[in-house]
Parts: sequence; structure tokens; C-alpha cells
Amino acid sequence: MMKSNCVKILFSLIMLLSINVTVAQNSATATFTASVNIIEPITLTTTRNMHFADIDAQNGGQVILNTDDSRTATGGAILKKSGNATAANLQVKGQKGYSYSVQIPVQNVRITNGSSEIILKDFKTEIDSNTLNQDSQIIKVGATLDMQPGLDPGYYSTSTPIAVVVSYN
Repeated sequence: MMKSNCVKILFSLIMLLSINVTVAQNSATATFTASVNIIEPITLTTTRNMHFADIDAQNGGQVILNTDDSRTATGGAILKKSGNATAANLQVKGQKGYSYSVQIPVQNVRITNGSSEIILKDFKTEIDSNTLNQDSQIIKVGATLDMQPGLDPGYYSTSTPIAVVVSYN
């Protein structure tokens, strides 16, 4: 009987040693850091206003002011040499290496002198690059004047400034 008990004990011991005990892990930990790079805010400043200079518009017509300050007249408008025509110049500043988009008016704008008005339309821009390769860049804005015959002589201007918007992409 002792032999049989010894066999049972030996057998039980072998069974205990052969059991693979697995302990499940109930939690784990990881760590991370946080960081941020604050960039320079994008700004836009007018450095020169748009001016079409002197025009004889008694017969109406159109005057196109290009971004290089040159003008073209059609449909009866006559360009006078006095005064300097200038496209609007806007200086955009921001984070070097960042690209941006420009939103110009798509609707017509009225410029007035009392009850007389001229339509300003077809805005266009000239930009060397939409990426700030230096601290600032100039955006040039041109447009077209659409004039009806019989306009009152005088100085015409917008009643409110014309908005141009720049935004980082």
C-alpha cells in the first residue's frame, strides 16, 4: 500500500509540475509628452489704396486698372495723363514657410459721388507666391471701372473700405 501511495504522490507531483500556470496582467502604463509650436499670426495691412487717376467719362466706358498700375480704356472712356494710377497694395505678414489663400470681392462694388455711381468689378490680384518665403509679401489688387455716360464730374470713392481676406491654408 505504501507503494501505491508513493505512486499516487509521485503522479500528483508530476501533474503539479506539468501544469502551466498563466497569470493575466490587469493593467499597463504608457507615457507621452505634449508640445505645441505657436506660429506668427497672419496680418494684412494696406500700404497703398487703389486710384484710377483722372478719366474723361462723359461717354461712359470701362477702365481696367492692372496690378502693375497700368490702365486701359474702352468704350468711350479717355485716360488723362494727370495723376498717378495705382493698384491697391496690401502687405501680408506671417509665419515664414506657411502658405495662405487670398479672398477678394467677387461682387460688384459701388463708388459714388453724391447720387452718381460707378461700378467697380472684376477684381484681380498679383502675388509672387502664396507661400511666405520671407516675413512679408505684397499683394497687388486691380479692378475694372464700369461707367455710364453722363456721370457728374467730381471725386468718386467707396462709402466703406473694400475687404480682402488672407488665411493660412
